[in-house]
Amino acid sequence: MLRKNLLLLLFLPTLLLTCNKEEDLTVNSEPEPEIEEELPYPGVDQALWVYFERYEEEGRARGIDIDLRAKRITGVIQEISEDGVAGQCTYSSFRPNHIMIDQTFWNRASTRAREFVVFHELGHCDLGREHREASFANGTCQSIMRSGVGTCRDNYNSVTRPTYLNELFDTDFANQIQ
Repeated sequence: MLRKNLLLLLFLPTLLLTCNKEEDLTVNSEPEPEIEEELPYPGVDQALWVYFERYEEEGRARGIDIDLRAKRITGVIQEISEDGVAGQCTYSSFRPNHIMIDQTFWNRASTRAREFVVFHELGHCDLGREHREASFANGTCQSIMRSGVGTCRDNYNSVTRPTYLNELFDTDFANQIQ
C-alpha cells in the first residue's frame, strides 16, 4: 500500500504539471484580439466632431436619417489659400466628400459661425445642395447655402437658426424660397 501511495505521489505532480502546461499553452498560444476603438468620424479632425454630430441630430430631428460616417465624409481644419474662403467641399474622385475649414477663420470664429460654415459645407458634401443667393426684403440671406459672393447678409443666430436649418434639410422648402 505504501508503494502505491508513493507512486501516486510521484506521478500526481507530473500529471498536474503536464495539464497546467497544456492549458497554459492553449490559453497563451492564441494572440489576444486587438480591440480597436472606432473613431466617431474617421478622417475628420476631432474639433469638427461636435459639428458633424450636431448636423446628424438636426437632420434626424427633421426626419432625415444622416450617417456621415457611412458616407465617408472627411474633414480637416487647415489654411485655405484662397482669400475670403472659410470652407470648401471637395467633390473630386481623388478625395470625394472632403471638407476643409480655414484655420484662420476657425481660430477667430464663434461657435455659431463655425457651425454655420461646417453645416454649409456638409450641405454640399452630404445633401448635394448648390448655392442659393436669394435674399429677404431686408437684405438678409434666405439660405445657409449662400455663396458669400452675393449681396445678402448672413443672419444666422439663435432666433433664425431653426428657419435656416429647416431650409437646409428640406429641399422643397429651399426651392420655395428661392
